[in-house]
Amino acid sequence: MKLQPGAALTTAMVALTVTTGMVEAVSFLALGPVFTAVQTGNTLFLGFAVVGSGEFSAAASGASLIGFAVGAALGARLSSRADALGRRWLVRALVAESVLLAVAGLTGWTAGRSGHPPAFRQYVVVALVALAMGMRNVTTLRASVPDMPTTVITRTMTALIGTSPFGLDSRIPSGPRYELRRTASVGAMFAGGLLGAWMLHEAVRPPVVLLVTSACVLAVALALALTCICTPGHHPPDP
Repeated sequence: MKLQPGAALTTAMVALTVTTGMVEAVSFLALGPVFTAVQTGNTLFLGFAVVGSGEFSAAASGASLIGFAVGAALGARLSSRADALGRRWLVRALVAESVLLAVAGLTGWTAGRSGHPPAFRQYVVVALVALAMGMRNVTTLRASVPDMPTTVITRTMTALIGTSPFGLDSRIPSGPRYELRRTASVGAMFAGGLLGAWMLHEAVRPPVVLLVTSACVLAVALALALTCICTPGHHPPDP
């Protein structure tokens, strides 16, 4: 059965949330401790590292923050330009993200064998992944699918709990559709982290996990390209 444009886009956001969990598993467990999508954590890690508290690297956190900022700026410019020309900006943005993740995986191909990759290469991989995640954040912000940011779930989880029988908040939108999206978002992030951590636990090399993640993002882009969304003239929430 063919999905409607709105359903197809929401399904894509769920799949992308899974890939975020996979990316962060590699970032934190193999390259870090550092995040590449959740920059709130990196900002805190950078503060911790500056005062020498814990085993945090100011260089790794800085590389991630800089890479993310460049990716967000680049993603905004490329998507806006493609949108202005009437092109499929969402598909193009996801393809670009997939390429960046693949490059990061290939760059780190020799890393992980001893568990201690060269520092410079490690930082380059962190920056490349963060670059991809910066573009991702712009992409999902432009897509404007409610409760599906794909890279963070704090607000989504808050809304899910706030509208539950335990919260009954009257100002947060509620209903089966909202609850389903929010539950799917939280579950997808958990599933992605679980999958990424499991792959690493089973001795799958971190670059391979990144390449698998790249393939997943590319598959989402191709699936969206085959639907009726992302065509010229369409705007969010069905870009």
